[in-house]
Amino acid sequence: MNDVAPLGFDEALEKYEPVLGFEVHVELNTKSKMFSSAPNAFGDEANTNVNEVDLGLPGTLPVVNGKAVESAIRLGLALNCSIAEYCRFARKQYFYPDLPKNWQTSQYDEPIAFDGWLDVELDDGEIFRVEIERAHMEEDAGKLTHAGASGRIQGADYSLVDYNRTGVPLIEIVTKPITGAAGRAPEIARAYVAAVRDLVKALDISDAKMEHGNVRCDANVSLMPRGAETFGTRSETKNVNSMRAVEHAVNYEIRRHAAVLEAGGSIVQETRHWQETSRTTSSGRPKSDADDYRYFPEPDLVPMVTTPEWIDQLKGTLPEPPAERRRRLRAAWDYADKEFRDVVAADLLDEIEETVAQGASPAVARKWWMGEISRLANARGAEPVELGVQPATIVELNQLIEDGRINDKIARQVLEHHLDGQGSPAEIVSDRGLEVVSDDGALTAAVEKAMEENPDVVEKVQGGKLKAIGALIGPVMKETKGQADAGRVREIVLEKLGIED
Repeated sequence: MNDVAPLGFDEALEKYEPVLGFEVHVELNTKSKMFSSAPNAFGDEANTNVNEVDLGLPGTLPVVNGKAVESAIRLGLALNCSIAEYCRFARKQYFYPDLPKNWQTSQYDEPIAFDGWLDVELDDGEIFRVEIERAHMEEDAGKLTHAGASGRIQGADYSLVDYNRTGVPLIEIVTKPITGAAGRAPEIARAYVAAVRDLVKALDISDAKMEHGNVRCDANVSLMPRGAETFGTRSETKNVNSMRAVEHAVNYEIRRHAAVLEAGGSIVQETRHWQETSRTTSSGRPKSDADDYRYFPEPDLVPMVTTPEWIDQLKGTLPEPPAERRRRLRAAWDYADKEFRDVVAADLLDEIEETVAQGASPAVARKWWMGEISRLANARGAEPVELGVQPATIVELNQLIEDGRINDKIARQVLEHHLDGQGSPAEIVSDRGLEVVSDDGALTAAVEKAMEENPDVVEKVQGGKLKAIGALIGPVMKETKGQADAGRVREIVLEKLGIED
């Protein structure tokens, strides 16, 4: 019954009201792990960043990472949560191959932050408030790699376990049930995860790279008939690691639930897996309730106590809220809405802001970061920020253009040479002799040659079609290897023909 074809989205909403809930796991960027001194690093060789505490060997004792606690408090404050005066860790009991202790050290009934909210901005500027149940600290589990055609546990020949991630500090943010989303439920899901990612990035407590698993979302969906007050049975799509995937997963689950209910079936409370290629979910395992985990206080860790002075001190370190910052920058830069959305989507807000701060105009900063730098990054299979271009380099490059020493075409060549390690823009221009040709003698000779070889173009210009001059500028550029001053070329052509512009 759970395999029926999903209904259309609008059809599902005619009869049912979606109820959402999100559990977002944020990996912290501390140097060491939550309860051990092992390095907290991504991408290293498997099973090299792990020690006896992470593996739960007999006789070992955990020690709480103080920096992780500070990060949890700062995030709680940024989520408008109350911070507990007293909290403690608990053991969450379950067996899984990548959990060597057979329990996860987490928080349950006494989280460090609770009762908060986060306002998220939707595509049309509407603000939707998401209520936060709690934000609690815990440790991450390891990572299983399933060997087989699908790369998933179903049908795998065997699985390999990497314990490097075991014990990495996590903050799990749990929302209260979200009602009233109606047809905007998928959009709200995407906007909420984006808002959380932006927030933890602004706080500098996480690398916030969803492709690395730094931010992962478990999306809960249930439906209740229109007019009903009792929530339906929920499903939980686990570890969705992109904002678009969260949006599509919520859309699919609403449609799937509705189809099952309309066919007379009942929803199974279970975890499900997101299938990116088909944009569907597949069944995982029955979803456990809290009682099944047999939580009890962690006997090897003392309770934690916070003080008002400590909370006030950390509150003073909070950055400008990301949404407020975006509104301020959008107004200051005078970008069109689409231009600004593209900058945010490209994750280049920081780079453009710093380039403007270094002296470039907002238009120039956007042109380079969204244009040539993004193009080169795409060609090299990297993100723009990974190319290592500094805002000061863009300012220097643009100044060379404004001073008339190079043109846009040469500037693009200079940037490529800079990325290849050949020096600063000014050094490259000097060393390679790339300054534009502005000497009238050399330009006049090139113009005369172009006019002689293109008499039809000359005739058009003489007939008043001044735009045809562009057909002469091209050959002049070829003659001067792209280093002619296009403006001066145009002036010489008009002078030669005795035409006043």
